Order: sequence, then structure tokens, then C-alpha cells
Amino acid sequence: MEKNMQEVLAKAEVLIEALPYIREFNRKIIVVKYGGSAMSDESLQRHVIQDVTLLKLVGFKPIIVHGGGKAISKWVSKVGKEPEFVNGLRVTDAETMEIAEMVLSRVNKQLVTMVQELGVKAVGISGKDSGLLSVHRKLSDGRDIGFVGEIDSVDPKVLYDLLENDYLPIVAPIGLDREYQTYNINADDAACAIAQAVHADKLAFLTDIEGLYRDINDKTSFISRLTCSEADALIAEGHIGGGMLPKLAGCTDAIRGGVNRVHILDGRIPHCLLLEIFTKQGVGTMFMGDSDELAEKKEAV
Repeated sequence: MEKNMQEVLAKAEVLIEALPYIREFNRKIIVVKYGGSAMSDESLQRHVIQDVTLLKLVGFKPIIVHGGGKAISKWVSKVGKEPEFVNGLRVTDAETMEIAEMVLSRVNKQLVTMVQELGVKAVGISGKDSGLLSVHRKLSDGRDIGFVGEIDSVDPKVLYDLLENDYLPIVAPIGLDREYQTYNINADDAACAIAQAVHADKLAFLTDIEGLYRDINDKTSFISRLTCSEADALIAEGHIGGGMLPKLAGCTDAIRGGVNRVHILDGRIPHCLLLEIFTKQGVGTMFMGDSDELAEKKEAV
């Protein structure tokens, strides 16, 4: 009996710790970029969807922007093509674009189904719907890599309409250019652009890494929070490289574009989203504006 009571009290303490965060972010928009291993593992997939639906039920206004790269590569291989990447971007010819749109649409509706199984209304759309994402052809170091889109503008009206009517929007990263040609968009880029357009309070990236390290070989050098200026310094000093560079640039762009906080989380940790948002310690790396850090230091004095 005593052990059971201790377990109940521990759960109550967790809820109490979450209370100020629930109050602070009530009715605030949070954009969740969902991809990587958390998307390919069924158990983790359900944890992520549970997290996002819980956020919705306690008063947040979440928007999911999802990828599907591993599934796209799988289907590209099935038709006898070899997936090709340049600087982390998929080389996308007309056939690959058709496959990508088919796969992303399928993933989109799977996520909608999972959310609705938990009692929350969801609507799946792509960047083509209502002119959400307008793009032009993106080059990689001057090379034409096919139907890969660079975002020109975001028209968030459809997202506002869905949020206002109590739906959870789930967005596939596909857009149109001025000639109404379909383009595949990097999901990180889509999430950043959407977060800025809807003035999101938070943008969370679910990734396959724990967060940022000053030295990737030194686990004691983990960075739990940093400002845009500090992020710029890390890049200039050569601490950040490879596929992390564009993600880091996206985080700082989002902060400078008006997003209040950006989080890099390890999507392989069950319920990482809840742990980051509703606990004091958090589990990932949080980005903030330079002025926000100064304000926090003044409050602490």
C-alpha cells in the first residue's frame, strides 16, 4: 500500500511541475517537425502522437510537419532506382517526385488516423493546399537536383482556419511553384517557414541525436540551451558540421524570424516532447534569442 501511494504521489508531483508550463503556453501555437527513427519505429510513433494529442488536449495549438525520407527511399528502390543525395537533399526527377508525393500522402493519412484514434480531430494537408507553400526550384551549390523546392512564401490562412475550428493540422512538405509544378521540400525547411508564418511560440525538431555537443566525442559537453549568437560562434569555430549545419541554421533563422523557442530533441526517447516542455531540466537543446537570455539573467538577480 505504501509503495503504491509513493507511486501515486510521484505522478502527482509530475503533474504539479507541469502546471506552470500548461498555464504559460495555453492557446499558444507549437510546430512539431516529425521524422527520423521516431517515424519508422511503430512504438515511438505512437509515443509522439500521444505527446502531440496531449498537448492539444491541455490547451496548446499543435501543428505537425512530417517527413518521410526513409519510406521514400524504400519505394524508390522498389522501382529499381538508386536514391541519390547531394548535400543532404534528395535528387528528385519526375518519377521520384511522383513516388515522394504518393508516400508522403500515405504517411500523412496514417498520422491523421493515429491522432483521431486518440479522440482528437485532425486534418492532413500538403503545402499545395490553399497555396500554403509557394516555392521555386532549389539548386545545391549551383547544381540542378530536380523537383526540390526552396520556399518563397507561406500563406498560413488554412492553418489558422483549422486551428480556430479545433483541428490539429498535419502537413506534408510538398509545394507548388508559379507554374503549379509540384516540388518536394525539405521537411526541416518547411517546419521553420511555417513556424515563422504562424508566429509559433515553440518549434520542436524530433531528430536522431540527443541535441548539440561542443565536442561530439565528449558527452559532458552537451549544450542544454544556447542563444543565436552562441550558435553562430559554434559554427564559426568549426564545432558543428555535416547534416547538423543546415538544421542549426534553421533553428537560428526561426528564432530571428519571431519564433520564441526552438528545441532539438531525440525522437528515440519515448515522450521526449513532454519531457522537454513540461519539466525544468528538459531532455534536448533549446535555442533562444540573445535578448531573452539577458532578460532571464536579470530575473535571476
